[in-house]
Amino acid sequence: MSKKILIIAGDAVEALEVYYPYFRVLEEGFGAVIASPNKKVLRTVVHDFEGWETYTEKPGYQLESHISFVDVVPTQYDGLIIPGGRAPEYIRLDENIPRIVGHFLEAGKPVGVICHAALVLSALNDKKYFQGRTMTAYTACSLDVESLGATYTKETLHVDNNIVSGHAWPDLPGFMREFLKLVRK
Repeated sequence: MSKKILIIAGDAVEALEVYYPYFRVLEEGFGAVIASPNKKVLRTVVHDFEGWETYTEKPGYQLESHISFVDVVPTQYDGLIIPGGRAPEYIRLDENIPRIVGHFLEAGKPVGVICHAALVLSALNDKKYFQGRTMTAYTACSLDVESLGATYTKETLHVDNNIVSGHAWPDLPGFMREFLKLVRK
């Protein structure tokens, strides 16, 4: 039976951080399902590093989600990917996020978080999953990683047991390589 990966996103998800994992999972021969607060066409954004003190943002491609968060049955999936962008700021407020994300952490299934995705993890009331763990994220999210109880590392890619974390979209090749290694186990 083929593996199945859940990708949770919303409007303003970073285009590369959702498309690259989606296509990479499909290329691997696994099922890939994109979930969002409501099943809809998502508007992605392109973040770039153009000499500002922070990233710039431009409109990206449109992307159809397959399912709404309320309809996600986490036990049907072998791994979870949470892309960054601005989507994590508001999808973490969805009442279904703790149920969805909590399942993967509780079951020890692979969880990939990149860039601003660490914000989604703050939706879990129980921070036990992050105690004694090390993670990376976009630099502006270092305090959010630490507020989870994890240690922030400046490494652009880090694997800690079942959690693969990446700094930003330039780290996607290593991020997906490590995530897919865990899924294949």
